[in-house]
This record gives sequence, C-alpha cells and structure tokens, in this order.
Amino acid sequence: MRNLKGREYAVQMWNCIRRNFTFALLFALIFAHRGPLAFSQAIHGRGGITLPPPPAVNADPFTDNYFGTKIADNYRWLENANSADTKAFIDTENTYTQRYMEQARIRPQISEDMDALEHVSTFGVPIERGNDLFFEKMLAGEDQSSIYVRHGWTEKDKRLIDPAQLSRDPNTSVDLEDVSRDGTLVAYNLRQGGADESTVRIFDVKTGKTLEDELPSGIYLSVAFTPNGKGIYYSRMDQKGSLVYEHELGARISHDTLVFGKEFRGEELGPNDLMEASLSDDYRYLVIQIERGVPAKRMDIVYRDVTKPGSYFETLIWGVDSRFSADYVKGAWYVSTDYKSPNWRILKAAPGVMPDAWTTVVPEGPDAIDGFNIVGDRIYVNRLHDVKSETSVYTLDGKPAGSVENDGIGLVTVLAGHTTDRYGFYSFESFIAPPTIYRLDTLTGKREVFAQPKVPFDSSQYDLKQVFFTSKDGTKVPMFIAGKKGLKQDGTERLLMTAYGGFNLSQLPEWSPRAAWWLKEGGWFAMPNLRGGGEYGERWHEQGMFEKKQNVFDDFYAAAEYLIANKYTSPQHFAIYGGSNGGLLMGAAITQKPELFSAVDCAYPLLDMLRYQKFEQGAHWMTEYGSADKEDQFQYLLKYSPYQNVKADTAYPAVLFFTGASDTRVDPLHARKMTALLQADSTSGRTVLLHYSVSGGHSAGVGVQQKIQDATDQLTFLWTETGQPSPLK
Repeated sequence: MRNLKGREYAVQMWNCIRRNFTFALLFALIFAHRGPLAFSQAIHGRGGITLPPPPAVNADPFTDNYFGTKIADNYRWLENANSADTKAFIDTENTYTQRYMEQARIRPQISEDMDALEHVSTFGVPIERGNDLFFEKMLAGEDQSSIYVRHGWTEKDKRLIDPAQLSRDPNTSVDLEDVSRDGTLVAYNLRQGGADESTVRIFDVKTGKTLEDELPSGIYLSVAFTPNGKGIYYSRMDQKGSLVYEHELGARISHDTLVFGKEFRGEELGPNDLMEASLSDDYRYLVIQIERGVPAKRMDIVYRDVTKPGSYFETLIWGVDSRFSADYVKGAWYVSTDYKSPNWRILKAAPGVMPDAWTTVVPEGPDAIDGFNIVGDRIYVNRLHDVKSETSVYTLDGKPAGSVENDGIGLVTVLAGHTTDRYGFYSFESFIAPPTIYRLDTLTGKREVFAQPKVPFDSSQYDLKQVFFTSKDGTKVPMFIAGKKGLKQDGTERLLMTAYGGFNLSQLPEWSPRAAWWLKEGGWFAMPNLRGGGEYGERWHEQGMFEKKQNVFDDFYAAAEYLIANKYTSPQHFAIYGGSNGGLLMGAAITQKPELFSAVDCAYPLLDMLRYQKFEQGAHWMTEYGSADKEDQFQYLLKYSPYQNVKADTAYPAVLFFTGASDTRVDPLHARKMTALLQADSTSGRTVLLHYSVSGGHSAGVGVQQKIQDATDQLTFLWTETGQPSPLK
C-alpha cells in the first residue's frame, strides 16, 4: 500500500476534515505520533471501511534470559488482566473493533442469516434408563438447551431442567452428567458463560425439584451416581491435581469422603494426573482412569468392588506408557489400547498382568480405531478409513457381525448405550448435513430417526469431497473440500479454511453453522487433516508434537498452496480460522507465511509458547509441546512461537484476535500481547483487531444469541477482508 504525497495527500485530509472534524482531529494526533504511513492506513480499507490507525499501546521492555539467550517482551505488562492499564487497553481495543463492525455493510445480513441457522431445535444423544430417555434439547428461539425426559419411545418430551428458570443470564447453561440407576435422579452441571468451572446439582424427577445438595464451582471431570442412587462419585480438579470423592445426598459437602487420589502403589499423583470415575454397567465396579497429562502418554486404570464394603482398589493396568480404555462386560474386561499398536486394538484383559498376556479380540488394522462401545452383546468399533468414519460390529469373542450404515462422508459418533440395553444411539453430520440422531436396534440392525433438526440449508445443492496433497517433507495429507455444485475454480472465489493438528484429536467433517453460511454465500470451505491429530493413529500424532510441531504448520501451508494452485482461491481471497491449539496454528501462519492469506481469525489462542505453561491449564500441555524451562525444548519452541517471531516492518494479513475474559483454559493474555505487538509492527496497512468478550470463554455454554453475535463478528471480518480492496476516492 503506497504512501500519499503532495496534492493527493492534502485533498484526502481536507475531505476527511469536512466529513468529521472530531475524527480528523484524532487522525492528526495519531499521525503526529506514528507518521505518514499510519495516515495512509487510516483511509485505506476493504468493504468501504475506514479506520484510524490502531490505538497506541505503551511498550515497556522486559527481558528474559533463557540459557544465555535474551528474549525481549515489550508487552509483559499486559499479562496482568486485573491492572487498570490492561483494562483500559481492553476497553480501547474493543471500541476500535466495534467501530470496524459498525461500518461493515454485510454485518446485518450475516446476523440475520446466522439467526436462521442457529435458532433451530437441537438434540443431544440420550441416556436410557428402562423405558425412559433423558437428553438435552433446545427449541427454536431458545438460548440454551434444557434437560428433558421421554417416558417411552412414542411419548411426548417433558422438560425437567430449564436454565432460563435458574438465571436471567442467557449464557447460563446446563449439561446432563448422569441419571440414577432407577431413573429418579438427574445429575447436571450448571455453567456460567464459557468458563470450564461449573457447579453440580441433583434433580428429583418425581418431585420436579432440585435437591439442596450442590457441589461448589470447580472443574469436574466426571460425575456418577452410586449404585443405590443415594450418593454420587465425582472427580474435581484443582491446582494440586484431581481427586475422586463420594458425596452422600443430604450430607454436607465438607463431609465428602476422599475415594482415590494423592498416591497409589507408592506413587504420588500430581497436578497433571487427571482422573475420571465411572461405574461398570452392572454397577459392581467403581472404575477410575488416570490420564497422565494432556494428551496422556500414559493411562492407568484401577477398580474397586463397591458391592463389598471395605474393599480396596485393584489394578487393571498401571505404569505402562500407553493409553487404555476399559469396559467391564459379563465378567470380563474389554480394553482398547495403543500398546504396541499405534492404530489401536481391543483386548480381553486379565487384571494385574502385562497386556502381552491379554487376549486379542479386535486386532489392529491399517485404519485407526477412533472409539468403541459395547451395547447389548455386540462390540461397536468406529474406524477412520482415510479420515472417513466406518462402524464395524463384532461379537464379544471378536467375530465380525456386520456394520452400521453411514450416510456418506461425515462424522459418526460411537454407538452410545449400555451392555444391558437393546438399543443404542448415534449421530451423523458433515459440513453439508446437519446432525441427525438415530436409534439402532442391536438385535435387528434396524435404525430409526430419534431427532433431526430443520435447518434452512439444502444439502442436495452442495458437494463434499476429499483430496490428498503433498507436504514439505513428502508426506501425503488428506483434506476435505466443500462447495456449491458447479462453483467455479478460477481463483476468484473466497475460501475459508480451518484446521487443528494436535493432541491426538481427529478432525472430522462436522456440521458448523458458520461454515454453512460461508457455503451458502458461494465460498469454498476446506479442512486439511494435519499431523498432530489422531486421524492415522499415534504415529500421525507423534509427527506433530514436541520438536516436530513444525510439520503441522508445513502441512497447513501445503494445503493452502494446493488450493491456490488448483484455483479454488487466491491469497487475496483466502481466509483462515482456528481456536486454542488451532489458534497457535493461526499464529504460526501469520508469522511464517503471511503472504498466503488475506484474513485470519485467531481464536482463544496459544501464542507465547515460551510462557504458556505458567498460566491457567497450560502446565497440562507440556506433554504435547514441551516447556521452555528445558534448554533443548526452549530451542525449538523459540523457532516457532508466534509471539517471539513477529518481525518489525513486515506486511502481515488482516487479523482478528478473538478471546474472552471467561477463558480459564487458555489465558487471554496471549491474544492481548499479540494484538499490541502486531498492531505496532505490521506495515501492510491491513486491519488488526482484538475482539474481547466480557462474558465468553473457551468452553461451550454461551447462549445462542451470544453465538450468533460472535459468529457474525468473525464472519463479517473474514468476508470483508477477503473481498476486493476499496479504491481511493
């Protein structure tokens, strides 16, 4: 973007003064501080938007010394969220962002369209107790899901717990946790906004009232009723780690009994050991799974016979650096594991001995097992065949017993249900198909629709396909691409791409109202399956963690280059977005390949990788990234950490940093610091904004209206910044 000179410069200033004297005065003050390039930025824009340069932010140099390497941090002061200066920074940045949004001509249309896509009836997969089905459901026009019961397959739904009756805040949500064995009690979480913390309450189905028992605000990893329904087991996490307690209904919380934690078999359990407690389907065993770090490299499983008072915990598996997940069925333990099988397998386990002595039920294959469950007397196994879900059925002794019908490319959930149930439930969805929940008869294989939302989106008008591209080191990587049928490929269309690449999480084509809006407007949508995920088993994950994290970024850039080379889009029409670990990916794309992209939505991001482990839940992720506190890991973290790799006098794309004060998982300090740094150093003249919600956070739970508002702002930015630049007038 060129500087204005001479008469053209004077004319532009005069026109600006004539339109708005106050606005022009602000320009002049900032111009005096930042120079003529800043003024040229102020009058250039896309979609008819004009903004002054971003707010001036004080740079207060601070220097760290990492093993003899000095690292400067000009915005360390922004780490303190409670300081008056930081609060003033947030307010000023939000005002600046709001000014942008108010000028965006397409914003009202997006808001109206997103209202139609989001305000539809939605359902959760039900929990079955006898003939009763318990599930979450949100009616069209409501802000949050309520918890319902259906007394029989053909009966009407009855609302039990309505968050709107519990709080006037539309960002208050409820989550169904468990239902007692006899179906008379419901345990649920009550969450404010997007925070990870919640309270746990108990609802009496017969009386229609919530009991006085309430677990205080905290991070609960599991909640399960005791076999007699007179208490609950729960796992709560704090700074010292997670512990499992038993609460007797009607008793004081302070009298709750510690069931498991602190140490076992002489091994001390610490803050990175996360525990989940559950009961076997026959209500005989309390099973506790301990995950060592996030993602866990090691999982331990212990169990206790709760039918025998005074019994002790026994070991199913302990001290093996592999992952395990167990079900107890008809007197036998069925365990899925990646022990000596990176694509996973299912074994029949013998407690107390090494897995080498266990019996293979479902062997490892070329396709990674994505999950399994035993419903009735069948094992239902989900595999990923080139990232496409396939569900196979086996008898309990491992003999093939058919498959479950799928509806094409999409995300298929593992069949939910119990070993004592005849019916199980699963859902199917994709980028071009809203979620449909099915009930499957495990005896006949027949399926019926349990719930199907009515969304204003005609799936028949769109195509979803998969392609493969070659990454920098020669690795073949898959990618899903969706678009309207007949959409042209000449490089002129907008394209929105997202990805994740981390924590062994497989990214499947799931329904997204935001992606649906982009597709309806005639844009392309793409999602590559980067290394670091679990799409091809543990080996795929390991190729994208620790010192190999750069592979994830290189896969992402190769995907972008493939899309540009094949004329799906061009750099000036290319938008990308990602959150959390995906926000780290966005940060890397900004700093490593700014020329590939026009607009970036970087949400709830990790960006200062030298300090991430010091805040919120960051220490849990050292098993994925490493820590700059170790010299060898500091070296590779420094090479890619986005915050440390912003370069002065560099042309960066337009960026929207999106975060919220209620994010108690990834500290919003990352977005605050990166906003200030990028606003100061970018010379492209492109917009850099901070969208800082006072109520939003990392977790789900915000109301539909808040979702619509957030999506509207994000899509407004991405759509506006991928159009043709506005000419000077």
